[in-house]
Amino acid sequence: MKNTSETTSVRYHAGFLQFDVQLAEPEANLAALRAGLARLAPSGPGIIVLPELWSCGFAYERLQHFALQTVEVLEEMQRLAGQYSIHLAGSLPEEVLTEVGGAIYNTLYIVGPDGVAGSMRKQHLFAPMAEDRYFTAGDNPQPVDTGLGPVAGLVCYDLRFPELAKSQTAKGGGLLVVSAQWPEARREQWRTLTMARAIENQIFVVACNRCGITGKTEFGGHSLVIGPDGAVLAEGGAGEESAWVGIDPARMQELRQRFNTVGPTPHRFYDQDKIMELGELAALTARYRAVGRKVVFTNGCFDILHQGHVTYLEQARREGDCLVVGVNSDASVRALGKGDGRPVNNEQSRARILAALGCVDHVVIFAEETPQNLIATLMPEVLVKGGDWPVEKIVGGTEVLGAGGRVLSIPLVENYSTTSLIKKIRS
Repeated sequence: MKNTSETTSVRYHAGFLQFDVQLAEPEANLAALRAGLARLAPSGPGIIVLPELWSCGFAYERLQHFALQTVEVLEEMQRLAGQYSIHLAGSLPEEVLTEVGGAIYNTLYIVGPDGVAGSMRKQHLFAPMAEDRYFTAGDNPQPVDTGLGPVAGLVCYDLRFPELAKSQTAKGGGLLVVSAQWPEARREQWRTLTMARAIENQIFVVACNRCGITGKTEFGGHSLVIGPDGAVLAEGGAGEESAWVGIDPARMQELRQRFNTVGPTPHRFYDQDKIMELGELAALTARYRAVGRKVVFTNGCFDILHQGHVTYLEQARREGDCLVVGVNSDASVRALGKGDGRPVNNEQSRARILAALGCVDHVVIFAEETPQNLIATLMPEVLVKGGDWPVEKIVGGTEVLGAGGRVLSIPLVENYSTTSLIKKIRS
C-alpha cells in the first residue's frame, strides 16, 4: 500500500482555470484549456481545477456522444499534465454499459502525467436543471491518491452536502477540489459553502466555477483557493481568470494539532433506538416527508441474517432517504409456515441485529401475516420487495402506486437463504 503520509507534507501549488464553457463545443473548450495553461504557465508539482463538464457543458441531447469522446479528452489532459508536470481535475460525462442499457455519470477525473489517478461521480443531481433525467447519481466517493497526497472531490451541487467532504477528509484527504457550474444568482452561497467546507474540515479547498452565460443562466465565476482556516488565498472575478497558489500542508497539520475537527468521529447514537412502535414511527416519517425525505419500506422475517439480506437492504436504502424495515413477529413467522423451530432467533433479537446495520434507519415489528397495515399507515414513497415478486402481487403495492409512489422488486443474491443455511447447519 502506498504511504501517502510522506507525500502530504510536500509543498506544491494549486489553482484554477475559470472560463466560459461553450455548450456542445469540445474543441473550443479544449482550446480554452490549452490557452489558459499557456498564459498561467504552471510548473509542478501542483494541480489545476477546471469547471464542471468543461468539455461540453450540459448538452443533454448529445451526452452519450460526448461521453464517448471522454477517453480522447482524458488522453489530452494527460498530455497537458505531462507538459507542465501537474495534475488536472475537472468533471466530464462518463458512460457505463449495463445489462439493461447504459448509465451516464457526471464524473470528476483527476489526471496526472501518468494518466487518470482516480475519479469520483457526482453524488447529488440537481433536479431543477433536470440532471436527474439524464445522469445517474454516483455513490461511495473516495479520496484519490496522487503525488500530492490524497485528494478529495465534489461536483457542483455536492458542495451543499457537508458529509461528502467530511467522509473523504476523514479518510486522509488533504486537499478538496470542487468542479462546478454555479449560477451568479447564488454566488454568495457558493463563497460561503466553499469556505465552510474548508473550515469544518481544516482542509485546503480549490473550487473552480465557470463564468459566462448559457441560455438564460448567467454563471457566477469567482473561483476560489481557500486555506484550512477559511482564509481566501485567491479569488477570481466574473470573467475568464486563473490562479496558481503555493500550498503548504504544514499549515493544515499545525492547525489540526491545536484543535482537530476531522479525526474525532464518536458513535453517539444507540442503534436500539431505531426499533419503534408503529404510531411513533408514523409521526416520525411524517416529519421526514415534511422536509423532503423519501421513505423506503421493505419487510421480512430476517431470521438468520446473511449476505443476501444485507446486500438487498443496501440496495433498498439507495432508493430513497430513509429505510424502514418491517419485521415479522415470532407468531407471524410461525403462521407463515416457515418450518419447525422457526424462527431461530426471537423477534427482539432479529430487530436488534437489523437496527445495527448502517443502511437501516428504523425497524418496526408487526404481528400480522402481511405488512398491509404498516404500509397503509406509513405510506412510503418507495416499496421494495425481494425475489421474483411481480410488482402487481406485492402487498401494499396498489396503495403506494395509487399515492404516486414506486414499487420495486430487487433480485436476491443467489445461493443465500435462511432455509438453506439452517439445512446446512443441521446437516
